[in-house]
Amino acid sequence: MTGRRGGRAAGHPTGPGGTGRADAARADAVRVDAVRLGPRSAAAVALVSLVGVVAFGWPLLAGANSGLAEHSADAPWLFALLLPLLLAVVLAQISEGRGDATRGMDAKAVAMLGVLAAAGAALRPVGAGVAGLEPMFFLMVLAGRALGAGFGFVLGAVTMFASALLTGGVGPWMPFQMLCMGWVSMGAGLLPGAGGRRALRGRPELLLLAGYGAVSAAGYGILMNLQGWPYLAGLSSSISFVPGDPLADNLTRFAAYVLATSLGWDVPRAALTAVLCLVLGRPVLLALRRATRRAAFAAPVAFAGPADPTEPEGSGKSG
Repeated sequence: MTGRRGGRAAGHPTGPGGTGRADAARADAVRVDAVRLGPRSAAAVALVSLVGVVAFGWPLLAGANSGLAEHSADAPWLFALLLPLLLAVVLAQISEGRGDATRGMDAKAVAMLGVLAAAGAALRPVGAGVAGLEPMFFLMVLAGRALGAGFGFVLGAVTMFASALLTGGVGPWMPFQMLCMGWVSMGAGLLPGAGGRRALRGRPELLLLAGYGAVSAAGYGILMNLQGWPYLAGLSSSISFVPGDPLADNLTRFAAYVLATSLGWDVPRAALTAVLCLVLGRPVLLALRRATRRAAFAAPVAFAGPADPTEPEGSGKSG
């Protein structure tokens, strides 16, 4: 009797008193990244992000008589060819992680990536064209939070690529969409309180994710507007891009362009993302974290050597 009590007091997982739930709560406080970024992979992600920032913002700094301004119609195609190559380098760097400090994508991570990317791609057409309602954003935010920034970046890019193929949205804008969605999901993985002793759980975490989801969903639309705005013709001078004008003047016109064209889509998208994070965030996070624990991404893989044929059966048990 004393031995059983002692075992339960020590936190035996099958004992009464909620020790199993306490163990599960402690496990939830420890986040296991499905893809852990090492130095090379982090540098590659930083490089492609830098190129993406240049791709989005270079027209704002181009002079009126510069070669960039004269060939602005060719620039989207140039970056459309460059960004997939850089994204391929990033994915290769992430998937070849080796050593103790870096872990690349194994079969379990690839399987989870495929499931979540398929789910996100299937969610995108649900609200496409209806006031900007895109429920896929909440899944990208929650997956990035539960599985880490490295997995989030890959998931966002792959999901947007798959959804573009599904909806017929392939064009020079697709690499920019892939990069933006990668940033959205990666940013969720970089939010504070993801794990450790100060892990943020429950309603405070949902409020944090809802706020981030709203900001990132609106920011996604604003960035995509910036990608196409300098190349649109036929706009009035009050909202059109003027090559060589001061940066402040062009940003003022861009703000007017956003207010006049896309704000009616960006705000509903942000509101829907926040609501879905609050309503569905808890069960989805629990499911993702439970799947992560069962997949045991952090467990080292070891292969035992062949058994000695000369050793009699059961000898290991009789020792």
